[in-house]
Amino acid sequence: MAATEPIASLKRTQSERTAQSDSLMLDAAIRLIVERGTANTRLKDVGESAGYSRGLASYRYGNKAGLFIEIIHTVGDEWLRELGRAVRDKDGLPAILGATDAHYRFVLEAADRIRAFYILWFDSTGPDQALKSVIANVHDRRQRDVEAWIAAGIAAGNVRSDVNVRSVAEQFCASIIGIVYQWLAVPEAPDRIQDLHEGLKQQMIGALAVPNSDV
Repeated sequence: MAATEPIASLKRTQSERTAQSDSLMLDAAIRLIVERGTANTRLKDVGESAGYSRGLASYRYGNKAGLFIEIIHTVGDEWLRELGRAVRDKDGLPAILGATDAHYRFVLEAADRIRAFYILWFDSTGPDQALKSVIANVHDRRQRDVEAWIAAGIAAGNVRSDVNVRSVAEQFCASIIGIVYQWLAVPEAPDRIQDLHEGLKQQMIGALAVPNSDV
């Protein structure tokens, strides 16, 4: 008879239980935001939908703004991990093309998480200053990354030296947001999102590629 696993090893620590409840509540909140929108997503419903008490989400996040900010950070970190795997040691145009492909895959593979993330993103244009500040920081970080890729590409010789780094980075980031907006606004045309990502790649090639290069 095989030895049984020690009972102590089967017991989860408090931090593990907290991490699990956080994960389940965030998943529940994302489902509710996608189904109901932010206005009709209530903390007590989040707790119950995750299988916990009505008050746990309020205890854990304080208010809806705290919950929404946690979703932004969580999904944002998931995206950064995907981006890191896609870009790795790339710079310049290869980095931007790799990031665009990664974004397309992430939209498909984490559809509800992306929907909730951008619902909150667009909600940040409203009066909630805490959410507005978090989204502004995410946007600034994204743009700085793209500017760094372009500047490194110029130094490496795979991006034209006369490129306006900030302007192209702004256009790229705005295009990504616009692609997701169209996907949210017209969900009955799912194939369109691939076309839009491919179109963005062609725009970036036209804006950045060194003349007569192989890109």
